[in-house]
Amino acid sequence: MLLVALTIGQLAAKLRFEATIANLRERRAQALAALSKELSGALTVEQVVEIANRNVSGTFNSPVALLLPSSQEKTKVAGTSSSQPTIDIAVAQWVYDHQLPAGLGTHTLSAAASHYLPLQAPMRTRGVLVLEAKDLLFLNEPEEKRLLDTFAAQIALALERVHYVEVAQDALVSIEGERLRNSLLSAISHDLRTPLTTLVGLASTLTDSNLPENTQKELALAIRNEAQQMTELVTNLLDMARLQAGGVKLKKDWQSIEEIVGSACMQLHRVMSTKKLIISIPPNLPLCECDPILIQRVIVNLLDNAAKFTPTGSTISVSATAGNNEMTIVIEDNGPGLPLGQEAKIFDKFSRGEIESNKPGVGLGLALCKTIVEAHGGKISAENRVDGGARFTVTLPLGIAPIPEELL
Repeated sequence: MLLVALTIGQLAAKLRFEATIANLRERRAQALAALSKELSGALTVEQVVEIANRNVSGTFNSPVALLLPSSQEKTKVAGTSSSQPTIDIAVAQWVYDHQLPAGLGTHTLSAAASHYLPLQAPMRTRGVLVLEAKDLLFLNEPEEKRLLDTFAAQIALALERVHYVEVAQDALVSIEGERLRNSLLSAISHDLRTPLTTLVGLASTLTDSNLPENTQKELALAIRNEAQQMTELVTNLLDMARLQAGGVKLKKDWQSIEEIVGSACMQLHRVMSTKKLIISIPPNLPLCECDPILIQRVIVNLLDNAAKFTPTGSTISVSATAGNNEMTIVIEDNGPGLPLGQEAKIFDKFSRGEIESNKPGVGLGLALCKTIVEAHGGKISAENRVDGGARFTVTLPLGIAPIPEELL
C-alpha cells in the first residue's frame, strides 16, 4: 500500500507539474499570438510602439519602453506608457551600437537598473527594448527569456515592415510627381511654345510699315487671340496649383445660376461666335450658395471644351434645373462625343483623349472643373449622348437660402 501510495503521489505530482508547464506555455503562446495579430495591422511606427508597450508590459508585468534611433543614429524614447522604466541612455546607445543585450540579468553592464534588449531585424537593428524587471526570476528561466526574445524579434520585424512601407509610399509619391512633371513639361513645351512662336512671327510681320491698315488690324487681332489663348492656359495651371495646395478658400455667396452662366457666355463671346448656343434656364430657379468666380470658371471651361472639339456650326446647349436640394447644370453638344471608355479619365490632370491630340490645351481644364465642383461638395460627370455628342453634368448642393429682410 505504501509503494502504491508513493507511486500514485509521484504520478500526481508529475501530472500537476506538466499541467502547470502546459498552462504557462499556453499563456505564452496566447500572448505571442495576440502581439503578432496586433502588430500585423499596425501601419505606423506610433502604432507599433503603443502595441509593443501594452503587450510586453502586460505579459511580463513590468514597466516597458522602446527607444528608436534618430536620423543621427542616436536612441531616444518613442511614445509614452503608463509606467516608464529607469532608462540609461548611454546603456541603450551601447546596446543599439553593439547589437547585444545588456543591463540587469546579463553579464554586460549588469549594474544598470533595467534590462536592455536590441530589436534586431533582418536588415538592421531597429531600436532597443527596455524592461525594468520587478522580479529577476523570469530572466533566469529559459522559456521566459525565449518569449522575451521572440517578442523583441516580432517588434523589430513590425518596425522594419512599417519602415519599408513608408519607403514604398515615398517612392510612389516621387514617381507620381515625376510623371506629373513630365506631363506638365511635355504639354507646356507644345501648347505654350506654339503660340509664342506665332506671336513672335506676327509681331515681326507687324513691324513692316508698308503693310495696309486692314492687314495690320488682322495681325493685331491674331496677336490678341494668341495672347488670350496663352492666358487661359496659364490661368488653368495657376488655378489648379492653388486649389491643390489649399491656398484658395471658397468665398461662397447666394448667387443666381442664370447670371453666372450669362457671365461665362459673355466671356466666351469670341469662341462661341461660330457655334449655335442655346441657354435654357428657368427664371424662377432658387439661388445657389457657391463661389461665383470659381463656378463661372467651371462653366467657361466646359463651354470652351465643347467649342474646341465640335465643328463650326455645332449646337451647344446649357440648361439648369433644381430639385432634391440640388442644382443641376447640364452642358451638351452634338459633336463627335467622348472617347469610349474615357468618360471618367478625362477629368484626370494632364489627361487628353485621342480626339484632343491636335487641340491646344494642357489637359487641366476638366481636372480644374472637377476640383472646384468637389470643393463645393458637388459632383461632375461626363457621358456620350445617344443621338451623338457629349453631355457634362454638374451637381451642386443648394442649401437653405436666407429670407430677405423685407419679407420678415
